[in-house]
Amino acid sequence: MAPEQIFSLANTAAMIGWAILVFSPRRLKPLFMIPKYLIPFGLSLLYAGLALTTFFIADGGYSSIASVRTLFLNDSMLLAGWVHYLAFDLFIGSWIAEKADDMGISRLIQGPILVATFMFGPIGLALFLSMRLGLIGRGGMHRAEAVT
Repeated sequence: MAPEQIFSLANTAAMIGWAILVFSPRRLKPLFMIPKYLIPFGLSLLYAGLALTTFFIADGGYSSIASVRTLFLNDSMLLAGWVHYLAFDLFIGSWIAEKADDMGISRLIQGPILVATFMFGPIGLALFLSMRLGLIGRGGMHRAEAVT
């Protein structure tokens, strides 16, 4: 399969996961398992296949910004990097949603944080962690709850 086709399928899978995560009721536990585990696991396997079949034959590496740039000139490695983002961002988004539900945070507040995680990964995580720390500081949550 061509890298462009794999890119399209991976993006579609991730979008389905994000749509389930943001719009479906999480009380439907089997449905929540799709974005939480199933899609990230599938994307992780795809990443492993792409990375392990290409990394050792591609130019470049991880030792400098120039070698990373060279590595990602290879379409398969660039695709592997993209799939890495898709898998990890969705997994973190699922973790955020689950913890926010446990904390009783409204889905209206969760929505923008999840969208930020979808679009800009670490920004959404930073927003959620900041909100969580703020709740601890105001006594809205116990420290033991914040650690898990």
